[in-house]
Amino acid sequence: MHFTERIERELAKLKAQNLQRTLRCVEKVSGTEIVVAGKTLLNFSSNDYLGLASHPALQEAAVRAMCDFGFGATASRLICGTTSEHLQLEEELAVAKQAEAALFFSTGYAASSGVLSILMEHGDVILLDKLAHASLVDGARQSKATLRIFRHNDLNQLEEQLQWARKKFPCGEILIVTESIFSMDGDLAPLREIAELKERYGALLFLDESHAIGIRGKPQRRMGGLAGELGLSNRIDFQMGTLGKAVGAAGGYLAGSRQLIDYLLHRARSFIFSTAQPPAVAAAARTGLAIINSNEGEILNEQLWKNISLFQAAMKQLPQAESAILPLFLGEEKNSLTAAEQLLERGFYVPAIRYPTVARGHARLRITISAAHTEHTIKSFVMSLNLARLFLQSMLPT
Repeated sequence: MHFTERIERELAKLKAQNLQRTLRCVEKVSGTEIVVAGKTLLNFSSNDYLGLASHPALQEAAVRAMCDFGFGATASRLICGTTSEHLQLEEELAVAKQAEAALFFSTGYAASSGVLSILMEHGDVILLDKLAHASLVDGARQSKATLRIFRHNDLNQLEEQLQWARKKFPCGEILIVTESIFSMDGDLAPLREIAELKERYGALLFLDESHAIGIRGKPQRRMGGLAGELGLSNRIDFQMGTLGKAVGAAGGYLAGSRQLIDYLLHRARSFIFSTAQPPAVAAAARTGLAIINSNEGEILNEQLWKNISLFQAAMKQLPQAESAILPLFLGEEKNSLTAAEQLLERGFYVPAIRYPTVARGHARLRITISAAHTEHTIKSFVMSLNLARLFLQSMLPT
């Protein structure tokens, strides 16, 4: 079969399965408002949990850095792409994560996949939560280690796999990989129990805190994430996260021992062979970190949780929120597409989440709440959301 015909066949199959995807162009952003195809919409899908992406201080920091360095970094970090902004950001990340050192990657995906792919060797084992992010899955698959998947947050199966790994590979390293807040379900990992298991079996722990930074953590130390909140930072071997969510900037990082960071400089291909993030991005990220750990950040965090509580109270049947991610499960892919279109017509933007982002038959609306949402906006959204659900129910066969 000709290559073009094969592609056409696959695209037709995706369309028939309600899995076809398109790019929607966002023409303008103003806080929680976005303009798409000339229509102003209220956005309930962004990871800008604290509203920092539009914060004037981040914009000013970026402009100052551009005046000093230009915009592009012009090269990889190991050539001439490392500036004082990059190094200061890494120092501040290490302090925030209570680690010896940190390394700033071009993206969160580059940090996850680039580090996991080279950490473990033949004779080692990686134990990965079933709902871990695609970047963690890809990095683990690229590793030379044996990979095993444990059921989501299932401590019993995790312990069974730890026992198996220690018996099967008595001289090997065992690495547990999980997220603190899971990106599609918004639930928490049983982190304290996982830390206890990893110590009991002499394993290592890789934790993705991307959706916990700025959300969980102790007052004015929200960069510590769930590990910091539970006082577990010194028990996590590899702390990974992103700066493009609550921090309001872009890029990813890995925090750990000084020796680890030195090793990554020599082995992490996604770091070595990528052009560095612009210094302006690093400067904006530094400002985002400073705000999160300030009185202003604490006020924003309180407003976020107030908004989450308001949304939950209005929806009533949702379980208690543990994060700013509140999924509305709709099952079939077509249901999620219909609900998303209904909301779009009413002026709200929440794209459908379908396979392969989530399992088949587990399609949903991934609703995210921001500190920048207003009470009026949230109540209007809930009203439209309930109307969309009623419309869906009316379409189901009796």
